[in-house]
Amino acid sequence: MQTTPAVDPHSFTRFAEFYPFYLGEHSNRTCRRLHFVGSSLSLVCLAMLLVTGQPQYLLYGLLCGYGFAWLGHFAFEKNKPASFKRPLYSFMGDWVMYKDIWTGKIPF
Repeated sequence: MQTTPAVDPHSFTRFAEFYPFYLGEHSNRTCRRLHFVGSSLSLVCLAMLLVTGQPQYLLYGLLCGYGFAWLGHFAFEKNKPASFKRPLYSFMGDWVMYKDIWTGKIPF
């Protein structure tokens, strides 16, 4: 299990400073892949919400996104999800990492 990082995640005042820390919390490839799958399924759920107007798809999207991510952290990364430490920055980081995986900046 990873030790507590030397950097306090609450010390970041800008997202640009936080994102490298966020990536360090996602160094395990399987964890990143699970994030990617969960984010993709969340987007499908969002589309279903927009198409059907059925609000349960919002819940399904949250369950997919956070469920897959947390599985990646607890089972593979062996750390606590960054969303426990900085929820807004972590949410933003997930979507930037998702884009970076799609564009090849971060390996899938």
